[in-house]
Amino acid sequence: MKKKLISSLLCATMVAAALAGCGTGAVDSDDVKTSDGADTTVKESTTGSASEENTAENTSTEEGKVLNIYCWNEEFKTRITDHYPGYEEVDGTTGKIGDVTVKWTITPSDDNAYQNNLDAALLKQADAPADEKIDIFLVEADYALKYVNTDYTLAVIDDIGLTEDELANQYQYTKDIVTDSDGVLKGVSWQGCPGAMFYNRAAAKEVLGTDDPAEIQKYVSDWDTFNKTAATMKEAGYSMISSVNDTYRVYSNNVTSQWVVDGKINIDENLMKWVTDSKKLVDAGEAATYELWGDDWKKGFYPEGNVFGYFGPAWFINFSMAADTEGSIGYDGGWGAVEGPQGFFWGGTWICGATGTDNVTLVNDIMRQMTTNENILTEIVVDDDDFVNSKPAMENMAADTSYSSQILGGQNPLAMYCAGADKIDLSNLSAYDQGCNEEFQNAMKNYFEGNTDLDGALELFYKAVVEKYPELTY
Repeated sequence: MKKKLISSLLCATMVAAALAGCGTGAVDSDDVKTSDGADTTVKESTTGSASEENTAENTSTEEGKVLNIYCWNEEFKTRITDHYPGYEEVDGTTGKIGDVTVKWTITPSDDNAYQNNLDAALLKQADAPADEKIDIFLVEADYALKYVNTDYTLAVIDDIGLTEDELANQYQYTKDIVTDSDGVLKGVSWQGCPGAMFYNRAAAKEVLGTDDPAEIQKYVSDWDTFNKTAATMKEAGYSMISSVNDTYRVYSNNVTSQWVVDGKINIDENLMKWVTDSKKLVDAGEAATYELWGDDWKKGFYPEGNVFGYFGPAWFINFSMAADTEGSIGYDGGWGAVEGPQGFFWGGTWICGATGTDNVTLVNDIMRQMTTNENILTEIVVDDDDFVNSKPAMENMAADTSYSSQILGGQNPLAMYCAGADKIDLSNLSAYDQGCNEEFQNAMKNYFEGNTDLDGALELFYKAVVEKYPELTY
């Protein structure tokens, strides 16, 4: 018997149950608590398989007149507006595709607001009027399993109708992230997110005597070398990175074990290396402890911020580094890109079809056009400087001598991104990742800033995780 769940939206014990899978059929009720303590009901199935049965009973044969899309920012909306054939923008939250009205429900992710709003809507999905049912919703890598391991997401092949051949050119890791515990693909993405280290070319020339990517890579080729370069940068008046949180995902993407092993919280050796290395950087004044996205952290996007480098994927340098703001380093093409100490990926956005949609045909076409149409994907690379989820498209663009990134001073980083995308290993991905990663960084900030010793920070971390996931021990 399999559980039908909607993960942490319902209760703190969601992860262990979510990994049990999903199903449909005759139901019993289990009372659980939502994250805000309210009673709700989860249905437990006794028969059937979502991919075998749900298409007929969960989707309408008559297409609906309203397509509802839930997301947390404007990125996907922009991609649809600019690249989906026939899309017409009506206003900031409404569009048209033929005679179908597209309604965008955009809720920022701050304080988990997006997931909370999505969860509440999904719980009402079965009884919602046709024009209010969710048709498409987006998820990120950190919490994708929360949704794909439930019956609230449709199978991309069996329910929505894309084929394995159409999906064959996508990077495997982008499929692994949204494959449920039964091996069923539950989402697709138009982008890949292999990461790079972006460095300040002017600072590189001043301190290291060159801004050539091949030469700069030698100064950051591994973490020990990276840390030596940090001392050199400090002497010249530059922070190596804005915050130690900038490197966290590089370390966390290169772990050799999962966050939870046999029900016990497990801290991988590479995460402890991040702690050791970060403490040295902070104590030496070579990096701060700023929260990502804060005003202090962003100062390094400008020359007067005196920051040498940041870490991120293609979307980061385009969406997050003030590249369209006059006077920024990016605006003047002042960044360069290198692989850095370790390969990694960060984020990404996946399109999921919601069970209960009455627009399966349109959902199918949006997924097909936006994630498998090589012409559209190439357009996105050229127009939006993004890295897309098509090996042929990316390999062609990597070899195209006419393509370059203005933000990166005319550099073409795509070959580096392609190599990184092929190496991404998700074997240690788990449904606990978002919560554990967040609490680990929160706890270690206390240690870095001298508010507690390492043992005290670890105790803070363990207690915070167990409070979030009571089924775990340490």
